[in-house]
Amino acid sequence: MSWNPFSRSSSSVPKKSVLSRTAQRDFEREVKRLDELEELTRRLYKDGKRMTEANNALAKTERKLTQDLLPTPLCQSEDEFRSQIEGWDSALVKMDMHMTDLNVVVHRTVLEPLKKFVSMFPYAQVAVKKRDQALQEFQKCQDKVNKYQDRDRTGQNVVKLSSSKKALTSAQADFTSQNNSVCEDIPKMIENRADYFQPSLEALIKSQVQYTTEAVKVYGELSNTMNGHREHSKHDYKSQVQQGLAELRSLAITTD
Repeated sequence: MSWNPFSRSSSSVPKKSVLSRTAQRDFEREVKRLDELEELTRRLYKDGKRMTEANNALAKTERKLTQDLLPTPLCQSEDEFRSQIEGWDSALVKMDMHMTDLNVVVHRTVLEPLKKFVSMFPYAQVAVKKRDQALQEFQKCQDKVNKYQDRDRTGQNVVKLSSSKKALTSAQADFTSQNNSVCEDIPKMIENRADYFQPSLEALIKSQVQYTTEAVKVYGELSNTMNGHREHSKHDYKSQVQQGLAELRSLAITTD
């Protein structure tokens, strides 16, 4: 909601306004805060969508690794290696299911609430615009009253002054109603943002914890299977890798 009808350059703010400068500045500040909240909410929604898309891309990429390895001659000729890749592939199938569950939770508890919250801002924009129109009409009626008050008190001018005062009373009441409503609702919408977002944040964290817990379980079981239920330290794995590299370097085809 980048449009702000109450900026100082706006034509709706006359030289002698029916509204004080302090009231105008206070309203401008609230509109700016609301504008920033809308921008942040839209950004969070886009980031949430990108997160689910990245989750899906990660799951597909991991699965592609095993799918590319399984048909290779190495897997076809080495039973132990093929068994490990098949176990890895089965683990990824399970993790893909957990990733789907995670994305479903994110969609329902984060993206949908954010989308609903974003849908509220156009209504606020309409309310701000109606207030602007009411202010313009209020000012217009006040200017007419001032004009006829400065003229000679002829019969025609007295009638017009009376009519203008009635219109002013109506316009002032309409603006007061619009102004009070907007000035009350905008701060409420801003101040309640934390209460609205809190359940979504809590659900997101819990879903991430659940997914991570399942990942530890699935990959832990896979690790035990691949290691023949033997425990290996980081130093043991590093030593095995270094030994394998040394054997590869000893080959004639890798010698400089």
